[in-house]
Amino acid sequence: MSFLNSISRMGRSARQKSRVNGDVDVGMPDIAVYGEKPLYLCEPFVRNALIKGSFRTIVALPRYVHPYEWIANNLFDFFHNLNLFYGIISEFCTVQANPTMAVGVGIHYTWVDVNRKPIPLPAPQYIDFVMTWMGRLFDDEAVFPTKAGREFPQSFLITARQMYEQMLRIFAHIYYAHYQWLLHLSCEGHFNSLFAHFIAFGKEFSLFDFCEFKGSGNAANGAPACMGGVGGPDSPAVETAELRDIAAAHVNAAGERVPYPGVCDLIESWVNLGVLPREVLQ
Repeated sequence: MSFLNSISRMGRSARQKSRVNGDVDVGMPDIAVYGEKPLYLCEPFVRNALIKGSFRTIVALPRYVHPYEWIANNLFDFFHNLNLFYGIISEFCTVQANPTMAVGVGIHYTWVDVNRKPIPLPAPQYIDFVMTWMGRLFDDEAVFPTKAGREFPQSFLITARQMYEQMLRIFAHIYYAHYQWLLHLSCEGHFNSLFAHFIAFGKEFSLFDFCEFKGSGNAANGAPACMGGVGGPDSPAVETAELRDIAAAHVNAAGERVPYPGVCDLIESWVNLGVLPREVLQ
């Protein structure tokens, strides 16, 4: 409860600190072009966290608790906390500033319309669709049962993985496009702790696959990073020449440049620093 209260207080102070004379102070550096690497990879920010030590104790399944019940409760907590953080920076996530759901240099996600056609959406609209979709699932007794005698559906793990993947995309977008605001508001430690917890939990319960997220799947065929996904659902990542940064891009087996989400570097850094177990990368 204290963590949630601290985020709520942080959100109220955020709007006060981010405005000067009634106008938004936009004099912050763009992390995509600031220096040689993103701010979230720079010292001391990469180490800033509220939690020290191993996350395994936090994510471990409690005795006598059903795994689905534990996954459901944690997904809801992640959803709630992520929603609070997005609320802090939402006024900076605009159609003009974020015309695509970008999660790294050269990669952004698309939504799927009613005709199953991938369509690019501005980040705020994409995130609104995702959060609305997940909110309805949490309220659906057939998916997340709360009453005595009700069982989780057989498809629960599939749904849980889809929801996890979409929250992962929102985390990646905030780090890539809005981390400077979290840093400006001195709440990067809160966000880093939440994301590290999120990754550790996903790995513990097979909701997260680093190789798949980084896009090292069918590299020989030149597959773009982070293909596939849900939430649209089934929305692929789209790579465009305009968004590709050759210097920062990945090289696949075919010798082609393939981008990947910027937070992949953060996850690898945390593994090297001992924040996350090395198994996260496997």
